[in-house]
Amino acid sequence: MKQHTIWLLIPLLMAGTGVRAQDTTHYLLRIYEDNDFINIRGLGTDEAYTNGTRIDLFYRKKHPSRWFVDRAMPRAGKGSEDVYGWGIMQLMFTPRDISQTAYQPDDYAYSGALLVSHTLYSYNPLKRQAIQTEILVGAIGPLAMAEQTQIGVHRLIHYQRPMGWSHQFKNDLLLNINITLEKQLAASGRGLELIGGSQVFAGTMLNGVAFYPMLRVGKMESYFRGFLHHYNGGVDGGRLRHRKKWQAYFLVKPEAQFIFTNAMLEGGMFTSHPNVAMGEAPADPATTDTHSGRGGYRHQDLRKWVGSINCGAVFSSGNFGISFIQSSATAMMKGSYSHEVGNVSLYFGW
Repeated sequence: MKQHTIWLLIPLLMAGTGVRAQDTTHYLLRIYEDNDFINIRGLGTDEAYTNGTRIDLFYRKKHPSRWFVDRAMPRAGKGSEDVYGWGIMQLMFTPRDISQTAYQPDDYAYSGALLVSHTLYSYNPLKRQAIQTEILVGAIGPLAMAEQTQIGVHRLIHYQRPMGWSHQFKNDLLLNINITLEKQLAASGRGLELIGGSQVFAGTMLNGVAFYPMLRVGKMESYFRGFLHHYNGGVDGGRLRHRKKWQAYFLVKPEAQFIFTNAMLEGGMFTSHPNVAMGEAPADPATTDTHSGRGGYRHQDLRKWVGSINCGAVFSSGNFGISFIQSSATAMMKGSYSHEVGNVSLYFGW
């Protein structure tokens, strides 16, 4: 057989063996924005969990990692598709009325966190299971610079200046490990998947567990093929002329969480609450410093059970992807209110 004939047959052999050019994608950049003003019903707010900004770079390794942290993180079994990641994120909570300078004991406290994340997302296409591990390290309090971020953004868009950041929680260390286990429960071709998941959160930031089913419907790659393929269409390498592949699918994910502690709502583990006298009855209004808020306010209790439902859509074409998710959750503190947050994320692969 002549050499040029062999080269012409290589694309056909790749198509027959399922090897495609999209499998050569090694990096995925995610730009992620949570905001309660993003609302599909047009009912945006500026309260409770009001903003979360995150940037992540995910990547494959050509060789097994020698770093002990990577080696300690669990995999989904032999033949798994392992994707690592590094990211930075800032989270922010505020009360409903940000025009007040006084501490508001019956609402969410001003709270900000700045975190660095390291992740391993491991998906096994044969066993239809996944293990996602996330390690978070950072700080809560003025070090997180949430005050400067919110004031700067509100000034830029000519919106109400938040006046109560002097009451935010004190600086404290945040260190958490979050592990998610997922397993396929049912599927119909490549257009419908039902997945069951559970999560464990442990550390100085968040302690609790969560359970959820997730339904995906549409034109999509198998969920357990690997994280990069959720938001990356790639190209069809089984043709002599490459063309962009695309995905478009909807997802629904109801979730139940049982939370033991949450530093974003209660303050750090190693510092005291700057605004309340823990366990005491409310102070006499005549003697309470209402401007600073420091008095005998009783600490608002955390709600242990929190329910949420997340609905949205994902579209990708070639190496670009975009997703929109709307999340509605019950109150996280006793006596507070339910809340909605929208998320828009962009994905760039190469």
